[in-house]
Amino acid sequence: MVQPPIQFDRASGALEGANLWERTAALALSTGSKISSRFSHMGYIACANLLRKTLPERNIAIRLNEDAVFEFPYGDGYWSKLLNRSYNYEDELELLFRDSADVDYTLIDCGANYGYWSVLVSSKPFGSHKAIAIEPSGQNFPKLANNARVNGDRFETMKCAIGAGRGTAKLSGTKHEAFSIAGDQTGGEDVPVIALDNLLDDGKIALNGKYLVKLDVEGVEIEAMKGGVRLMQGDSVLLCEEHGSDRKHTVSRYILEQTPLELIVYDPSSNRLETVTELSILDRIKVSTHVGYNVFGTASAFWQDRINALNAKAVRRVQ
Repeated sequence: MVQPPIQFDRASGALEGANLWERTAALALSTGSKISSRFSHMGYIACANLLRKTLPERNIAIRLNEDAVFEFPYGDGYWSKLLNRSYNYEDELELLFRDSADVDYTLIDCGANYGYWSVLVSSKPFGSHKAIAIEPSGQNFPKLANNARVNGDRFETMKCAIGAGRGTAKLSGTKHEAFSIAGDQTGGEDVPVIALDNLLDDGKIALNGKYLVKLDVEGVEIEAMKGGVRLMQGDSVLLCEEHGSDRKHTVSRYILEQTPLELIVYDPSSNRLETVTELSILDRIKVSTHVGYNVFGTASAFWQDRINALNAKAVRRVQ
């Protein structure tokens, strides 16, 4: 018999449906996040995954806000940081998503994993936006589909990878948050691949719409951009992950040097989304080698104006 999920409310801190050991584990997971946050959570995932082996197999349902529930296996090393109520996942994305609550846009969530951002962006506090959550992994997709279900099936799910064009690829990896089709894979799972522009061809989205396109595709970001030229010509923003260990800033360099997109990066020192003309700014911002940093690319005057307005709000907050 499958046990019902443990319930955790991030707003109140209430934990319900957990036995004594599961409560103790929750305290350990939260405390571990608080301590390791001083070191960019170095070692947290490994320690949490060890602890997970002592826990019964069941889900935890985390209430992210009054209209968003996010489920994952209890003790999961990547997502258990959410038990730390002071932890914010990908601040720079939340900054843009919150500020865009009043914009009629669709989130295209590539490499959606279990659907965290699709759950949030489709919730009322974030504007109840349409979202298409795209995830190729046969291991991850059922968890993504479950999160769509527990949130009233309010966002669409697609089981495929994103690349330069239609085809198939081998997906492999040892961590659910880092499965990839990059490189010449010999083993792994066969997955279908589509290009971003195929979403236009297939009538999933319209050319005249507004889009925020999250590309968390583990080494295939450039191929994905090559397959989304038409989409990027419209009112879209690419939200791409730059790996902290990549000192050549490959994704940002491609955006800056090989596309017509403006490159924008969140600078924690100014609390602003800065337009980048020199990649040296990333040497200062990317302080940790084992985490990802999000950079934005857009050719849209609409979204550039929104980002300028967001920066103006940041200046007023500081004053």
